[in-house]
Amino acid sequence: MLEHLIQLDKDLFVFLNGLGSEPFDGFWKIITKQIYWSPLFLAVFYLIQKRMGWKNLGIIILFLAVLIAFTDQITNLFKDTFERLRPCNVPEFDGIIREVITRKSFSFFSGHAANSMASTMFVYLIIRKYYRYTFLLFCFPFIFAYSRIYLGLHFPGDILTGYLFGVTFGFVFYRMYLFFNKKYNFIKEHD
Repeated sequence: MLEHLIQLDKDLFVFLNGLGSEPFDGFWKIITKQIYWSPLFLAVFYLIQKRMGWKNLGIIILFLAVLIAFTDQITNLFKDTFERLRPCNVPEFDGIIREVITRKSFSFFSGHAANSMASTMFVYLIIRKYYRYTFLLFCFPFIFAYSRIYLGLHFPGDILTGYLFGVTFGFVFYRMYLFFNKKYNFIKEHD
């Protein structure tokens, strides 16, 4: 059963990676770097500050920093434990896949997927009651993590596992945020 799932994961990767085209490689290299998403992050921080104030924004940023550090460390622990090769390093894929970027680190599971989904879930849960189209924030982790398949760096299973991990711990950190707010009453809404 596990071998069948791994083969499906490989087949799906080859299909999705094969959809790429050289003229778009530069675009996906930009998409995969967090720094280029800064305008989105700043816009979200602005919306949080506008509705919840500077103090609450600072507390949310603190929670996000701890969440991302936690997610990143767990991701690295999994990578070092499972030692799954990245698609760009799998010998059976030589000459078959598009290797736009190569890395020597391991693949399972995707830190890009886990971090982006965890932070998005956390922020979404906090601001969903204030803004009607908050669900659109989930475009970020979907596009961001797909870039890893396009570039030849992760299997779809790495991405899906990262998403699952991210959703879970984004929710856990949201509950911790609510717990600390109940204890210290730091959330003050602004109109």
